[in-house]
Amino acid sequence: MSCAVSDVPEDPAPPAYVPYVPEPATALGPALNRLGLSAPMHWLKLGWADFRREPAIGTFFGTCFTLMGAAVLLVFRQAPIYTLALCAGFLLLGPLLCLGLYQVSRRLERGEPASLVDALGAWLPNVGQIAIFGTVLLVLEMLWGRAALVVFAVSFNGMPDFAGSIMQLLAPGNLGFAAAFLGVGAVFAGLIFMICVVAMPMLLDRDTDAISAGLASLKLCLTQPLVMLLWGALVTVLVVLAMLPGFVGLIIVAPWLGHASWHAYRAALG
Repeated sequence: MSCAVSDVPEDPAPPAYVPYVPEPATALGPALNRLGLSAPMHWLKLGWADFRREPAIGTFFGTCFTLMGAAVLLVFRQAPIYTLALCAGFLLLGPLLCLGLYQVSRRLERGEPASLVDALGAWLPNVGQIAIFGTVLLVLEMLWGRAALVVFAVSFNGMPDFAGSIMQLLAPGNLGFAAAFLGVGAVFAGLIFMICVVAMPMLLDRDTDAISAGLASLKLCLTQPLVMLLWGALVTVLVVLAMLPGFVGLIIVAPWLGHASWHAYRAALG
């Protein structure tokens, strides 16, 4: 009698051991182009070319910046205590005005016609995220103003009345106050610069959110600090020089730097 053959399949051989290889970490934020130290001067050159191609629009925005500066000076002379609050509002309005200049540069880059109406409405397509980013800027500027008030109160045992004379702030006896005031301002200005330098152009040009735009700007400053430090220094020097003759220089310098900032964004994330 023959033995029955079992139809049950044998157990499969255990799989060979495969070692675990972790996936490479994903870089935070978008990929950035490597920038040379000569890049900021090139951005200024391209920004000046954009201003010359659309001088009327640039002059309009430059005049807005000049009037803002004149308003700050007038308030300082009449009611110095309100100057910081007004500066905070204008520091928020400034990046929004620059959106119009970015839009003009974007149109020129694409070979499309630029117009003042189009520039003034540049913030509409991504209004929600731009509003969120503007709120973050407002909070930082309010903290800046509060820190400045604390420096005033500690340095002078209360809020002094300078009667609209800025020379009293620069008196030899107030050098400690001036150093502390400028130090606090440098910290907050640097932080705002780091999260703003390419964030606003990015919100205009791409379908992205405010957090991603701010992180991309921060990543650019942290990974390429020398280039961005040079760019920030150039912007500061040009703005200060433009403010000296009664803010009149901002008519030219403000739109020039606005157009140049667009090209900084395109060079970094183009």
